[in-house]
Amino acid sequence: MFEFHKDRKRYFDMQEINATDYVIPFIELSFKIVSGMRVLEIGAGEGGVLKAFVNRGCTGVGVELDRGRVENGVLFLQEEISQGKISFFENDIYNETPENLGGRFDIIVLKDVIEHIHDQQKLIAWLHEFLTINGVIFFGFPPWQMPFGGHQQMCTKGLSKVPWFHLLPAPMYSGLMKLTGEPQPVIDCLLEIKETGISIERFERTIRKNQYSIIGKKHYLINPIYIFKFGWKPRTQAAFISHIPWVRNFVTTCVYYLITPDKNLK
Repeated sequence: MFEFHKDRKRYFDMQEINATDYVIPFIELSFKIVSGMRVLEIGAGEGGVLKAFVNRGCTGVGVELDRGRVENGVLFLQEEISQGKISFFENDIYNETPENLGGRFDIIVLKDVIEHIHDQQKLIAWLHEFLTINGVIFFGFPPWQMPFGGHQQMCTKGLSKVPWFHLLPAPMYSGLMKLTGEPQPVIDCLLEIKETGISIERFERTIRKNQYSIIGKKHYLINPIYIFKFGWKPRTQAAFISHIPWVRNFVTTCVYYLITPDKNLK
C-alpha cells in the first residue's frame, strides 16, 4: 500500500492539490464555477477535494460511510466547518434527501468512487434528485482493465506493483493473493472491486440510459494522481487511442467526465 494511504493528512493534502490543479480546471472547460455554488461530494473521504471547491467560494457537503474518515475531515477542516463552509454527513447517499443536505447542488463530485459501487445505474439515476436545474456531475475513475484498475496497490506484499493481474479469473486472482500471503480483508476488498470495476463503454452507456449528456471528457495515459504515487508527470491519452473502444481501457489509467441531465441541453 502506498504510504499516503496510511498518512491521511498527506492524502487529504494530495486530494486538495489534485482537485485544484486538475479537477476544477477540467470542470471549468464546460461549466463556470462561481462563488456561492453548492458542491456535494459522494464518498468524500476526509474532504480534501471539497476543500479545493471551498477555496473557490463554494459551500461543500460531504457524504461518507467511513466514520474514521469523517472524523479526520472534521479535524482537518475545523475552521471551514465552524464557518459553515463545509459539512459532513456520515451516511449512505441512498438514505439522504436534498432537504436533509440543505438543498440541491450545482456540482456533484464522484472521484474514484463509481468503480466501488455495486449498482452503478441505480446511483447515477438517483443523482437527478440532488441537482439544481442547470447542475453538473463530475466523475473521475480508473477503467477496470487498466494496469492497476483492480486497486492492487492496496496489496501489502509484492503484488502491489504487478500490472493487470486483477484481470485473472476470480479463483486464480484470490488464489495468487493467498499464495503471496495477503491478509483476507485485503483479498475480500479486492474481490469486491473486481465485481464493481467499470469500463469506459459501460459508463457511457449507463449515462445515456439515465438521460444524461456528456459535456466534458478527458482520458489520461498517466493519471494526474500518479505525480504523488510515482513522481510521474500527468499526460493525456493520445486522441486516436481514446476513440478505440475496449482497447483504450487497457492503456488509459484515468478518465474524467462531466455530465448534465439531457433537459439542460434543450
